[in-house]
Amino acid sequence: MPRFSAQLQDFQQADLEPDLFSFSAMNNHWYKLLVAVAGICGPWFFALVSRIIAAGFFIFSQRVGESRRLYAALYPERGRLYHLYCTFNQYQNFTTIHFDRFLKGQAKAPVFTTDGWERLQAVIGGRGGVLLMSHLGNWEMAATLLKSRRTDLQLLLYMGTKEKEGVERLQKEELRRTGVTIIGVDQDDNSPFTAVEGIRFLQAGGLVSMTGDIVWRSDQRKVAVKFLGRQAFLPEAPFIFSLLSGSPLFVFFAFRTGRNSYHFTLSEPITIDPASRKDREPAIRRAAQHYADLLEAALRRHPFEWYHFDRFIH
Repeated sequence: MPRFSAQLQDFQQADLEPDLFSFSAMNNHWYKLLVAVAGICGPWFFALVSRIIAAGFFIFSQRVGESRRLYAALYPERGRLYHLYCTFNQYQNFTTIHFDRFLKGQAKAPVFTTDGWERLQAVIGGRGGVLLMSHLGNWEMAATLLKSRRTDLQLLLYMGTKEKEGVERLQKEELRRTGVTIIGVDQDDNSPFTAVEGIRFLQAGGLVSMTGDIVWRSDQRKVAVKFLGRQAFLPEAPFIFSLLSGSPLFVFFAFRTGRNSYHFTLSEPITIDPASRKDREPAIRRAAQHYADLLEAALRRHPFEWYHFDRFIH
C-alpha cells in the first residue's frame, strides 16, 4: 500500500446534489406524483411548482446568508440588495436541474456541444483521468451525456450516501441504468478498499469523477486555496488519486445554454508530477490552486449556476 494510504482514507465524496430544496428531501412518492401530474398537464406545471418551492426556500432558508456572502465577494462594488437579487436567481436557477431531469424522463433528449472532448479521448483506455466536478453547472447531465457520447466509456462516480435519500435514490438509479458505476460512501466510512477500487479503475484506463469543491468532514484532509480573494478549502483526495495513479486531472463543467441544452468544457490536463517526495505537497497545492482559479473564472461567467449552498469562502 503506498504511503499515501492514510490520505486515501479521506477520499469520501460529498454528494453532488445539495441537500437544500425539498426536491432533495422530498419523498419519492410526492416526487413521482409531481412528475405524473406534470406529464399530464405539461412541463409548465413542473416548472411552476419547482419555482414556487424555490421561492419558499429563498424566503425561509437559513442558507441564504451564505449565498449572499459569496455574491458579496464576487461583486464587492454592489450593494446588499444586488447580492440578494443574485441569491434569488441562484435559487430559481437550481430548479432547472430538476426540470431538465424531468424532460429527459419524458424522452426529450438534451442537446449539447463540447469543448475539449478530444483531450479526454486521448486518455480513455490509456492513462485514465480524474474528472473534477463542481457545484457549478449540472454535473448529473454531464455524466449522462458523457456516456451517450461514448457508450463504452468506463465512468465511476464517488457519491456520498445520506440517511434519508429521497429523489437522490432515483437519480442514482437512473445513472446506473446508463452504465455509470456509482460507489456510495457513508460519511463515517474510512475503508481504504473503496479508494483502492478507484485507483484500479484509473489504472485500467477509466474515468473517475470526484467533487472538487466540498470538504465533507472537519477531520478530512484538505488544501487551502485562494478564491475570490478569500481563503477556501478543497478536498485533497482527488489530487492524491491523480498522484498515485499517474492519471491527469480534468476540470469539467456543464453549463446550461437554454432549455434542455448544455455546453461542456474540459480543461487542459493537469498533471501532478513532483520531482521528489519532498515536492509532493507543493505539487498538490499548485494543482489545487489551478483548479480554484478555473472555478473562479467559470463562476464569473456563470454566477447564477453556483449550486454550492454551504460555506465555501472564509
